[in-house]
Amino acid sequence: MSLLLFLRPSSPFTGFYQENVTATWNGKGVKICNYTGFTCATVPGYKMLGLTGADFHGFGFCNDKGQLTIDNFIGKLPDLVFFHANSNNITGRIPSSISTLKYFYELDLSNNKLQGTFPMTVLGATRLTVLDLRFNNLIGPLPPQVFTVDLEVLFLNKKFNGTIPENLGKTPVSDLTLANKFTGPIPRSIGQTSKSLLEVLFLNNRLSCCLPYEIGLLKKTATFDASINQLTGPIPHSFGCLQQMNQLNLSYNHLYGPVPEMVCVLPKLSALTLNNNYFTQVGPECRKLILKKKLDVRMNCILGLPSQRSPRRYVPCRISQLNAEDASKGSLTPEITLASSPSYAALNRHR
Repeated sequence: MSLLLFLRPSSPFTGFYQENVTATWNGKGVKICNYTGFTCATVPGYKMLGLTGADFHGFGFCNDKGQLTIDNFIGKLPDLVFFHANSNNITGRIPSSISTLKYFYELDLSNNKLQGTFPMTVLGATRLTVLDLRFNNLIGPLPPQVFTVDLEVLFLNKKFNGTIPENLGKTPVSDLTLANKFTGPIPRSIGQTSKSLLEVLFLNNRLSCCLPYEIGLLKKTATFDASINQLTGPIPHSFGCLQQMNQLNLSYNHLYGPVPEMVCVLPKLSALTLNNNYFTQVGPECRKLILKKKLDVRMNCILGLPSQRSPRRYVPCRISQLNAEDASKGSLTPEITLASSPSYAALNRHR
């Protein structure tokens, strides 16, 4: 294993990172395997160690005193399997050289200072299974090509906009977070992800139109969150087919009509969050969930239940403004205890 060029005194890392981290960065050759933040393993096909991982999660490189680039860093680690660098003030571009790394599977650059549009260079890393670009300053539309990469985890949030590409159904991901500023409908092709999708978060966008009935095809999905959008219409009866659904959150939208009884009897449902909509009716099975604190229907239009909209608000003449006011008032689901979820954990900037 050769000496890493980026550890020389002239390295752009020098002088910025935590002293308790770099105090271990002494020595050459195999001693690099003992450096804090680095992982070594036997390289496939060779009887020798290689530097296979860099985990700088939360190290705070630069500490807001400068900017850190990785242009000449990742490409010099030919045996790299994962690079985790959450919260390190990384800026600049993601190098195209990652496409030459034949073992590279995970890239986490969340909570940094990446700017510009979606970094198309990551699409060249054809073995990539985890891509996490949350909490950066990336803007613009999401390229359709991102849904053709053989990913298992895709976390994107903050400033991407435009519509969600129609080829969403081509993605093989199991965990998907798209909490940005997307507009338009949820693509009907989402039903094509039924064999892989376990958790999907569309929350805090500007999505509109009706919920596509194809969501009911997601036979493996356990978490579905499309809260804080502008979705309208009733809940499709196809949602009664979501046999693995554990947490379903459609709060803070413009949904209306009765809450389908077939949704309230889903066998694994632990949290059904529908507050701040315009639902008008709940049946006996749904009322059982309310008593068990598994169903939240506050601030709807259901006669006989507490904490509903006043009659003068039943006509949604200023829905957007009303929802904006309601969304600012504390917790969205104070009555429901949610189970742990990798996708919800991704909404934590420093996780």
